[in-house]
Amino acid sequence: MSVWLPAAPCLPERCATPAHPAAPPPRAALRLAAGCAAVAAGLALAPLTAPLRPAVRHRLTRLWCRAVVRAFGVRVRVTGAPPPPGPLLVVANHVSWLDIPLVAAVLPGRMVAKREVRHWPLLGPLAALGGTLFLDRDRLRALPGAVRDLARTLAAGHRVVVFPEGSTWCGRAQGAFRPAAFQAALDAGAPVQPVRITYRPVGPAAFVGDDPLTASLWRVARAGRLTAEIRLLAPVPHGAHPDRRALARAAGAAVAAAGPPAARPPAARPAAGVGAAQTAVASDSAKRPCSSVHHRDSASPAAASSAAIPS
Repeated sequence: MSVWLPAAPCLPERCATPAHPAAPPPRAALRLAAGCAAVAAGLALAPLTAPLRPAVRHRLTRLWCRAVVRAFGVRVRVTGAPPPPGPLLVVANHVSWLDIPLVAAVLPGRMVAKREVRHWPLLGPLAALGGTLFLDRDRLRALPGAVRDLARTLAAGHRVVVFPEGSTWCGRAQGAFRPAAFQAALDAGAPVQPVRITYRPVGPAAFVGDDPLTASLWRVARAGRLTAEIRLLAPVPHGAHPDRRALARAAGAAVAAAGPPAARPPAARPAAGVGAAQTAVASDSAKRPCSSVHHRDSASPAAASSAAIPS
């Protein structure tokens, strides 16, 4: 793995805590089966939607993704005014694999994800069929081409969804927004839509560090009263900021201000020998922990490792 990739200080044994009270195992098993069945049904029916108009496909995508999230037992709350139609760069903080269907249920568009997601069970085929733009995070030289692809997609009138922290965080804090994707919005003349994702209680939805996907799926299914809030913030119009770094800082600050008080992005820390280009990384999730763990809020459980959850 490249040393310049962003990393979050979140670890599953400290941050991805199970919910209390938890759903009984039989109910959790039913939720897990229902969620996987909802994903599989969508994959099977997706080819039938190809001839439909984009507006109809988007409506069906929203219904399907909302059904997937709800099948896993997650309640959804949406606040804020929806943006007008047209090209839009949607940027959100990143907590979980749940973020993808959650955002798609409200603002369907073409997701940007690391290339490894293509090979994930269930979620990989789902991402590919949804038109995900896969990014090779290990090749810094591929970044300019990826930005050009994003700009072309926006210029064609599409919505693009990016998680520009470059790593999943547990939700108690937030990483700095990397500026690369914002260059695509500037090149295409597209506005930016900041989105804040919050899960309550904090912990069960977090997909951080080396957390296995199977353990995360089970933890979400076991969560008794998991609620996901997606908050649509004021769009940033094209031309409001002079360059991609200023635009990234403004969008990141807006998303952080809409979260808990502790969610303040740390200053970017360039890695030695990489240069300024390393700060332009944008991907859906690095899931790479660093050696330390950030302080948790006092209302959060202190123990409970995700490794103890059946996978």
